[in-house]
Amino acid sequence: MLLSIRSLTKTFPGTRALDGVDFDLRAGEVHALLGENGAGKSTLIKCLTGAYRRDGGTMTLEGAAIDPRSTAHAQELGIGTVYQEVNLLPNLTVAQNLMFGREPRRFGLIQTRAMRAQARALLAEYGLDLDVDRDLGTYSVAIQQIVAIARAVTLSGKVLILDEPTASLDAAEVRMVFDVVRGLRERGLGIVFVSHFLDQVFDLSDRVTVLRNGRKIVTTDIASLDRVRLIEHMLGRELEDATAHHAAARGPRPPMLEFRGMTRRGVIQPFDLAVGQGEVVGLAGLLGSGRTESAELLFGLLGAHSGQARDQEGPLDLRSPRAAIAAGFGFVPEERKTDGIVADLSIRENIILALQARRGWARPIPRGDQNRLADDYIRRLDIRTAGRDKRIGELSGGNQQKVILARWLAMNPRFLILDEPTRGIDVGAHAEIVRLIHELVEQGMSLLVISSEIDELIAVSDRVIVLRDRRHVAELTGTEIAPNRIMQAIAATEAT
Repeated sequence: MLLSIRSLTKTFPGTRALDGVDFDLRAGEVHALLGENGAGKSTLIKCLTGAYRRDGGTMTLEGAAIDPRSTAHAQELGIGTVYQEVNLLPNLTVAQNLMFGREPRRFGLIQTRAMRAQARALLAEYGLDLDVDRDLGTYSVAIQQIVAIARAVTLSGKVLILDEPTASLDAAEVRMVFDVVRGLRERGLGIVFVSHFLDQVFDLSDRVTVLRNGRKIVTTDIASLDRVRLIEHMLGRELEDATAHHAAARGPRPPMLEFRGMTRRGVIQPFDLAVGQGEVVGLAGLLGSGRTESAELLFGLLGAHSGQARDQEGPLDLRSPRAAIAAGFGFVPEERKTDGIVADLSIRENIILALQARRGWARPIPRGDQNRLADDYIRRLDIRTAGRDKRIGELSGGNQQKVILARWLAMNPRFLILDEPTRGIDVGAHAEIVRLIHELVEQGMSLLVISSEIDELIAVSDRVIVLRDRRHVAELTGTEIAPNRIMQAIAATEAT
């Protein structure tokens, strides 16, 4: 065995990110490492590459115990990494990037001609004939990825970790990178492949390991695993014939919003979406399927390359979040700590942000109105706090999520987008937020709910849109909204 990890443990305050994880990598194999957000993939990679120091467990490489102290130390041991965002210097030439830190020198001076020759010879091993004097940034992302792979293999040469290397590539570029990876496999490298694209996992990988909630769920040969079973491992539930309880049929809803041909090239394929008055539309799919990107496109966070939005009154301008807010849209993001809360501001200040932005900063909300608004939502949403002026950063995750919800409810939106509204919160807060969704619908608000929890989508949705590989691939209604139908739609191949 080339690489062996046993009982790997890593704990952060309040979270056990890795809980006794085992992982093996053979020489000459591509081993896919899969799991949803919070599964532990990134933490395992960071422990392996020295970015984190493990709290427990052992790691051996070619039979010798290793303890990477930094990414540079990991490279010296033979472990290299290539990420989705190419971690090279686009303003330097291809040759300078390939040879950076190990340039041929004479009397302390870089021998430019020799450096160019070595760079050309190295790229020839990967089937590339490039102008090595051109800046790296002038080449396509696929070429940059191959240059990054070539550098990582030259520096390390035993284990290569590919962390979402194809996320920004088109189909032809993916094939180009995969040809290079297959060549490295034939040379005997062990390759760890992290991806959210199941077609690519089945196309490239020899074995797969699935993590969930910091624990290893399974390691198996890819040839013995079908897509539905793989998704069951990732999502944490068995595929059942019985349908779970879903939102009570509310009957046809009056049309309110219509989106046609919405797309952003390289991010999400064109899609249509109609939303009725008081309707909940759920978005289902694996991480990386395009769920969040669809929502960000509708809210103006991602600029659309084409598409139209309209309501009963006519076309809508959704070129920016400001325009979306003016149209009566609200958006609760998935990453509340980085994209939602302003940690150093009070609960009161966080609650009034969206309403103040809609009014304009030249018309500040009077302090008395702010206090009344904050107190009202603290009571209505049962936000556990000593007072409205407590820093939001001191609250629990569930209470922070309630404050973000209060921010948008204070604006009284007609269309509210909730991206993973219950992720990382306790059971009590989870139940309260699901209850709130039902209340908002009864009041006539329309919602788009994104969740990796299938049972949650079933409980709240009138319709469920299924996404796969950045495409909207299925729409389920009525009795079709069931665990088996959703997972089958996620797992289906293009042929089906």
